[in-house]
Amino acid sequence: MASLANSSVHLLLLVVVLAAAADAVTFTIVNKCGYTVWPAALPSGDGNQLDPGQSWAVLGAVPRRATAAARLRCAAVGAPPVTVAEFSLGQASKDDYFDISLVDGFNAPMAIVPAAAGGRRCPRGGPRCAAEITLQCPGELRAKAGCSNPCRGNSTCGPTKDTEFFKKLCPETVTYARDGQGTTFTCPAGTDYQIVFCP
Repeated sequence: MASLANSSVHLLLLVVVLAAAADAVTFTIVNKCGYTVWPAALPSGDGNQLDPGQSWAVLGAVPRRATAAARLRCAAVGAPPVTVAEFSLGQASKDDYFDISLVDGFNAPMAIVPAAAGGRRCPRGGPRCAAEITLQCPGELRAKAGCSNPCRGNSTCGPTKDTEFFKKLCPETVTYARDGQGTTFTCPAGTDYQIVFCP
């Protein structure tokens, strides 16, 4: 399979779940890859081309009095396989919860790097998936722009040999719907985040 570095069709789906929180959060998306990536930030639906070395700051205004959490999505951001950064901001415990999900497949290495908030540090830092999974993707999972996960859209799938393939290369990621193997990270509400391609 040809390396994805030869392609400029890369996409990140950034899913943000909003709930009650006090402050705006800044997500800075950084491309350290040797190729162009096309991140999409939700709920705004904004997207941007990031050439190698470029970054993009996205302000996530989180309402003070949100009454219910809502998973926000945008159908225009592209089809899987796609590496996903997921955030649930300012939940009842006043913490943010976040992860990197490979449930929809993989198309670019990623790390989530939290900044300290109000002097308090995040207990575990952030998740990281630095492996270039597409170069090792089994034949049956290969896709045009990445590596597919057969558990996509299946809430009862996993663990399987395919999800174990992803987990072995990126142990801090969610690889199937009920994957609870230390994949959720927390930080104090109001923390800013970097989402880094090719960490």
